[in-house]
Amino acid sequence: MNTEVWIDGRKFDVSDFREFEAPAPGGQPRRAFAFDFKVTHEDYHDVATLLYRGTFRVRIPEAGFDAQADIHNYSTSLDNLYEKGAVGDYHLELAERTGESS
Repeated sequence: MNTEVWIDGRKFDVSDFREFEAPAPGGQPRRAFAFDFKVTHEDYHDVATLLYRGTFRVRIPEAGFDAQADIHNYSTSLDNLYEKGAVGDYHLELAERTGESS
């Protein structure tokens, strides 16, 4: 089952969605989310540019979450999706920004 995740207004259909708690500076737990998604050759530049920002407005309707979040962890299966027809697997973990509420 896929879940919708909106990052700065861009919709991602993600899989393997899970919510967990991540420690914040000062020790208070904060909401965090992990998920996987595919990135095509055509979308690679836009997605890479978006993720490079590191902090986003994240909306996850299914989880009742709409707040600022930072990249907590990420990985990709490919680091060069400039080849036509290439598709990469991305794993992204986002953590609620300290001081923000959902």
